[in-house]
Amino acid sequence: MRPLVLVGIDGSECAAAAAGWAAREAALRGVPLRLLHASPQLPGTTVPRPALNRLHLLGVQLIQRTVEDLADRHPDLGVEGGHSDETPVDALLGAAHDAGLVVVGTRGTGGFEDLAVGSVALRMAAAAPCPVVLVPPRPGAYADGASATRGAGQVVLGLDAHRPVGEAARFAFSAAEARAARLRVVQAWGLPAESVSSRTLVVTEEDRATWEDQEVLELSDALRPWQEKYPRVSAATDLMLLHPAEALLNASRNADLLVVGRRTEPTSAEGRLGPVTHAVLHHARCPVAVVPHGG
Repeated sequence: MRPLVLVGIDGSECAAAAAGWAAREAALRGVPLRLLHASPQLPGTTVPRPALNRLHLLGVQLIQRTVEDLADRHPDLGVEGGHSDETPVDALLGAAHDAGLVVVGTRGTGGFEDLAVGSVALRMAAAAPCPVVLVPPRPGAYADGASATRGAGQVVLGLDAHRPVGEAARFAFSAAEARAARLRVVQAWGLPAESVSSRTLVVTEEDRATWEDQEVLELSDALRPWQEKYPRVSAATDLMLLHPAEALLNASRNADLLVVGRRTEPTSAEGRLGPVTHAVLHHARCPVAVVPHGG
């Protein structure tokens, strides 16, 4: 049985958008969807039992309403809900071990108005054992299940051909295939350090063209096994002489999904996101999938 899709909800607009996106994704994958709501007691406070019972009831009612709503929009999708008294991060991280994908809104009910990405979303993106999709608030974009039709849209993958990440490539190609969407593979590159002197840039057009051709060949070689494995996916490459974060943000302006990787090897700092992924999460306008990989 393929692992389910897990989504955290808290009654916020972002969480509602995340639940709608997660339901469509679970339907595409042909797997069940599980909703999880957490309402822990605040540390250092003593809340009367009637108030705690009321909070728990509100959480249960939110789960029931959301399950019923998603089941109505996706009749063939198995939807279940659960409630936890743990913190949202602890509850989601624990449940993520049984999931193939975790979906969260970019921010929840806490934080301040202009906060781009909340602490729960950042922690899940940095520490979950499976891929995590962060969904921004897009009113109306996920209201109608029929809007998730196949054959329209684009998936963007950020890739470094010098250190190709199989897990991220597999996720992006699979997502594009499931949606019958176009895949755009973006690689940012820079001029070799030795081409820049301390006083002036000494790069000829011929040199630049040669270096760019080398980058194109390496990117093509890195993608060949995935194009052979996913022959139905129409993949185009885009080489940009830009900072990686800027290149990905530019490429994903009209995308349905942006896919980036996150290192999980022992030498990497636990629970930390790289600067490119961090920048993308704070500025992307589309859902972003963060895929853990070992190297």
